[in-house]
Amino acid sequence: FNPTTTINYSLPKAGIVKLIIYNAIGRKVATIVNEYKQPGYYSIQFNASNLASGIYLYRLESGNYSASKKFMLLK
Repeated sequence: FNPTTTINYSLPKAGIVKLIIYNAIGRKVATIVNEYKQPGYYSIQFNASNLASGIYLYRLESGNYSASKKFMLLK
């Protein structure tokens, strides 16, 4: 992506949701979401114009569920 991307996710039940972006060495670079959300589908815009090109990971946590995905920023 360059420099914005959309991250989509869905929640089967209400709870605290955390969506955090990490760089390739595991350092947290941004917290996109950290709040209570109702069940449903969500779409979040992430603007990485202040970050360097490279590989990044995002981690979604909600209740007992967590998932990580990799994405690449090209400038």
